[in-house]
Amino acid sequence: MPFKYIGRTTDFKGKTLWEIVGNLKNYGIGRYIKRNVFERYPEPSFMKIVKVETLPSPLEASMDDLRKVKVWVEKTFRGRKFPDVVPLKSATYKSDYVLIPKDEEKKYSDLKLEPIPEKILPRTTNFPPLLKELIYRDAEVKGETLKEEPKLKIIYKESMQSCYRVAKEGETPNVQIAYGLGTPISPSLYQGIKLK
Repeated sequence: MPFKYIGRTTDFKGKTLWEIVGNLKNYGIGRYIKRNVFERYPEPSFMKIVKVETLPSPLEASMDDLRKVKVWVEKTFRGRKFPDVVPLKSATYKSDYVLIPKDEEKKYSDLKLEPIPEKILPRTTNFPPLLKELIYRDAEVKGETLKEEPKLKIIYKESMQSCYRVAKEGETPNVQIAYGLGTPISPSLYQGIKLK
């Protein structure tokens, strides 16, 4: 009789981070680990453990909470090293971590890695065309004249692991946010319309 699997499948192969660091001397500080999920990239992705902190027992025990641990790592993702030490906590319960053997650690520590370049994002962008037209018409009704084109303030989601920051006042960003329709799939639908 053939096997019939029920439930969600997973691509994880390995152990939880707590299983790894809990069985190592000094909680594995100085050792290298990697996630199997990141093996799909051609560039190397790995982490060096810097500090380990256990978490208190959760009020409501679940399998995911019991297996969590807080670990600070020097993270290298796709061949680029993060400039700061990165804390791991929320994804440590996933059974996808692998300890790199001692004899292979030299290969990872000798890699010439460049830090991830910092992206400087713009503070504002142009309004969508229809909204911009409404702003101009509203100003016209009020009898005002706009001296410069109105700009929309951009709000970014903050992340501890982000390698970007918002441009300061007067600073030029090195990333431009593109807007528009791009290349339409059916150009015949846009005949007679200015796309740019």
